[in-house]
Amino acid sequence: MHPILIIVFGPLLAAIVAGLGNRALGNVVAKSLTTGALFVSAGLSWPIFIQYLGGGVEAQVVPVLKWVESGTLTFDWALRVDALTAVMLVVITSVSSLVHLYSWGYMDEDPDQPRFFAYLSLFTFAMLMLVTADNLVQMFFGWEGVGLASYLLIGFWFRKPSASAAAIKAFVVNRVGDLGFMLGIFGTFLVFGTTSIPAILEAAPGMAGSTIGFMGMRLDTMTILCLLLFVGAMGKSAQLGLHTWLPDAMEGPTPVSALIHAATMVTAGVFMVCRLSPMFETAPMALTFVTFIGAATCLFAATVGTTQWDIKRVIAYSTCSQLGYMFFAAGVGAYGAAMFHLFTHAFFKALLFLGAGSVIHAMHHEQDMRYYGALRKQIPLTFYAMLAGTLAITGVGVLGVFGFAGFYSKDAILEAAFASGSEMGRAAFWIGAFAALLTSFYSWRLMFLTFWGKPRWAESEHIQHAVHGDHHDHPDEEHAGHDAAHQVPDPHHAAHHGDGTAGYHPHESPWTMLVPLGLLSLGAVFAGFVFHHAFLEEAAFWNGSIAYDEHLMHAMHEVPLWVKLTASAVMLLGLFAAWRAYIRNTAIPGEVAAQLGPVYRFLYNKWYFDELYNFVFVKPAFWLGRQLWQRGDVGIIDRFGPNGAAWVVGKGAVFARRVQSGYLTSYALIMLLGLVAAVTWVLV
Repeated sequence: MHPILIIVFGPLLAAIVAGLGNRALGNVVAKSLTTGALFVSAGLSWPIFIQYLGGGVEAQVVPVLKWVESGTLTFDWALRVDALTAVMLVVITSVSSLVHLYSWGYMDEDPDQPRFFAYLSLFTFAMLMLVTADNLVQMFFGWEGVGLASYLLIGFWFRKPSASAAAIKAFVVNRVGDLGFMLGIFGTFLVFGTTSIPAILEAAPGMAGSTIGFMGMRLDTMTILCLLLFVGAMGKSAQLGLHTWLPDAMEGPTPVSALIHAATMVTAGVFMVCRLSPMFETAPMALTFVTFIGAATCLFAATVGTTQWDIKRVIAYSTCSQLGYMFFAAGVGAYGAAMFHLFTHAFFKALLFLGAGSVIHAMHHEQDMRYYGALRKQIPLTFYAMLAGTLAITGVGVLGVFGFAGFYSKDAILEAAFASGSEMGRAAFWIGAFAALLTSFYSWRLMFLTFWGKPRWAESEHIQHAVHGDHHDHPDEEHAGHDAAHQVPDPHHAAHHGDGTAGYHPHESPWTMLVPLGLLSLGAVFAGFVFHHAFLEEAAFWNGSIAYDEHLMHAMHEVPLWVKLTASAVMLLGLFAAWRAYIRNTAIPGEVAAQLGPVYRFLYNKWYFDELYNFVFVKPAFWLGRQLWQRGDVGIIDRFGPNGAAWVVGKGAVFARRVQSGYLTSYALIMLLGLVAAVTWVLV
């Protein structure tokens, strides 16, 4: 049996057994089965990845079964393994297996653990199905599978209204993007006559310059197809405009946040663009649009992240921003750099989310950073893990010596954007550099508020209730977390340092949570240093699995020194600004927010995207729904349909009861009258 079959279908089998067995199996059996399956998949994925690191390895296609034969539409269910797939395999299985192990400790008190672990494994299977797809229909199967699994996991605590609303929001927003993706698949089949990805990519250059009828106009074929496909990527990878579901996804358990943001759902769009990169290379206008959306998302999310107080939401907007980097790297043709950042980001972002979960666990599920402080001495292992993640995401390193993961991948993206020579590429470079400054600021802001300063735990009613035993009456909400929207008079309450802790002392997490943090820390520290040469400088590694521009890769090395040092310079500037505001003089944030009142509120309210969508789409949709319900359904259909017919039948029944008297003389009279009426009709 080929290892890829075990890698892909092992998590599915574990999910089915754990899901159907549920509480009959018991928590330990369900957790052991699903976690074991993921570690087996991870153990088999790394040798495949290492094999491709050697370069020159050809793609393999492992058939599973015959799937569809309908007219000219024919495709099988087959698993494709190449260098691009190998990268995704190690990312997905490694992070997912560690998230499974982490969940042993984090979800220990939840009564529905078998269901949770079944959902996690189902999520992983769907993503594996997506990245091993040999045709677009199979990719769409995995694409929708991660959408379903995300709905189940975000709304896992379904008794919590905000969690249910967040799950629905994620599902609906992704359906908008998926409509574009479906139209792109339909159009691709119409143009190429096949859904086979290798056949489409081989034929794509020949379609450059051709036109197609679209909405009554003749437009460039490949531009239309790539833009439609990219709309799907915008939804799945939370790009500007279809990003609103991502921050609300924090309503799910923290391990879910790590899995969605680091290794599965949000990286699907980046993977799809890189997988279909030969198509995008034939559509320069589409690539320009990808660059613009990526840069805009990068800037938007970074600005919002500087104002949030919920520790998970800060990291969520960080994810949104980092995805923007990946997309504008792909937009300028640096697909290898985009995939490299996806690879390194998986380690340090999973580390940051799981580290945040460890902090939340230590703080009785308090998520507001205004009620943290001085935790580095209380939970030192978690502190060092999150420090490693912060050093990685901010790109700390010494040029030509050593750097953390983000130092290599983020710098490569900025250098590629500058080296591309296009106006949009240069604009993306400056936007990316400014976003890197903001990334450093909000990342160190998170660290300073959480681990430095004085303890502010006594100010949290949430913690005090937990300490005194009058919190968490419902087990299903045990880990539901606490929204950052505390009713605190001063929005910069973080500047106030309380002293007492009301007898409460934060505690370090169990080993099942700390071991994944340790392993992910290794990835955050060394992944960039070890693998940057293969991802960025070896065309043989990719071996045709993506469109590799050797000229651009060479130009990246020729950029001026100031370009290479820009990311490090803005990182230091962001670090200094955060230290100055949250350690040296804690009155600065409040003063700046007061001076920039409208701007601060604009950023704190996430550029008012939710309010805009609520006004433009949600309220009109509810109004239309009410009109169709009250006036259409009740007023017309029910009135003249079921209710009207029922009234006629009721009145007819009353008359019929009177006629059915049971007297023979009455029946004879009616028959005689009928006969007379019939004869009269005939004669007249």
